[in-house]
Amino acid sequence: MDGQANFRDLGGYETEDGRSLKWGEVYRSGRLAKLSDEDIARLEHLGIRTVVTLLTADDKEVYGRNRLPLGTQEISLPIDSDTATALANRANAALKSGDFSKIPVELNLEIHRILVHDGKQQYGELLRLIADPANRPLVFHCSGGVHRTGTGAAILLSALGVPWATVREDYLLSNEYRHDEVKMRLVQLQQMAAKKQGIPSEQVDMANMEAFMIQNGRYIDSSYDEMLAAFGSLDDYLHNGLGLSRQAIGQLQDGLLSRSQLGDS
Repeated sequence: MDGQANFRDLGGYETEDGRSLKWGEVYRSGRLAKLSDEDIARLEHLGIRTVVTLLTADDKEVYGRNRLPLGTQEISLPIDSDTATALANRANAALKSGDFSKIPVELNLEIHRILVHDGKQQYGELLRLIADPANRPLVFHCSGGVHRTGTGAAILLSALGVPWATVREDYLLSNEYRHDEVKMRLVQLQQMAAKKQGIPSEQVDMANMEAFMIQNGRYIDSSYDEMLAAFGSLDDYLHNGLGLSRQAIGQLQDGLLSRSQLGDS
């Protein structure tokens, strides 16, 4: 996409029982407010029926409204967490001051732990929407397609039986797709901090900011660890945390998985 580098198909991932996720059914993305006319034509070509946004009303004020093909169903499932907002405010204050050392080193780890709890209702509804074939092909997104979307993708792939090592790899793909965007943003922040501190840009300590902007596998692992610590197992998180019935999970798996190597569907 011209206007969103982190738009990608979740198809192709293999499950532990030998099935694979069908292509062209579910996509993950960052915000869709800056899509070009060509991007919108691409969405039409993909046959996108539903776009689920995890953005809050405040997010939409900042980033703008999504640009989508006419007739696309747009569903809002805002994940708004007071705890996450408090962390974000600390990070924003550090950004404004130009002192990135004040950004918590464990910020991303904490965000993913929080989302396991504060996003339960939204993630449960997201998976129910995906399970209904009438809603697919479906795209779900947040702002950068990293934290809220990354946690949602991890939950979805895990519910389908994709090994955690693969889930982790999918999470880290955001670094590849967002590389140019992140690199440019880090340069801008470094120059801004240098100006505020009155020092050469090469003397700005960027370690904490780089840790926030560049994803590490430990970050999404904290979501998995929190699911196990709080609920005992992934299955218990899906059933007791997200409120998904076995029938709903079965519908999700039957609709999205195929045994392509055997020629079955």
